[in-house]
Amino acid sequence: MTGQLTVAAVTHGVLKDVDLKAEPGTLVALTGHSGSGKSTLCHLVAGFERPEQGTVTLDGVATADITDWRRIAVVPQRLALLEQLTAVENLVLPALTAGVPFESAQAEAVLRRLGIESLASRPVGQGSIGEQQRVAVARALSLGSALVVLDEPTAHQDDENARRVIDAVLAAVAQGALVITSTHDPRVLEHTTFTVPLGSGL
Repeated sequence: MTGQLTVAAVTHGVLKDVDLKAEPGTLVALTGHSGSGKSTLCHLVAGFERPEQGTVTLDGVATADITDWRRIAVVPQRLALLEQLTAVENLVLPALTAGVPFESAQAEAVLRRLGIESLASRPVGQGSIGEQQRVAVARALSLGSALVVLDEPTAHQDDENARRVIDAVLAAVAQGALVITSTHDPRVLEHTTFTVPLGSGL
């Protein structure tokens, strides 16, 4: 698995001349006050937007030009789940679309690890916001993507479930994924490889 991320002299909205390099097997936290550009940088890294100036590349390719879902997985703040589908279906569908073999039994195992097996055969819209967030994390970690972008992945989690999310993320990092997360959660920050503070003249 490769996945070297380079953010070079990026200016976009509130972000000014941001530089970042991160290697596979790394957990990087984007920190800063509300409005400092954490979510904006997540969108740029995920390829949802192009920077006004500068470049954002994964292994030398602009992230906005990468269309292979196996390369970049994302958990946006609004989660983007298909609420009428079960949790298993929400995990299996992207894998099928990406051409990655992924069986229902594998999806169920991931859901159990994150404590949301009760949604395996129920529409995810019936779950709490915390449960839905964990389904979105499970979906992002299921494809074995080189780059995983998580926008505040523990924002709706109590300590026990935050631990489940963090353990799942660290397992992906140990397997070679590069994980970029916006967060102000000390439960996450204590495990990061390094932190990128925004809104402080970076």
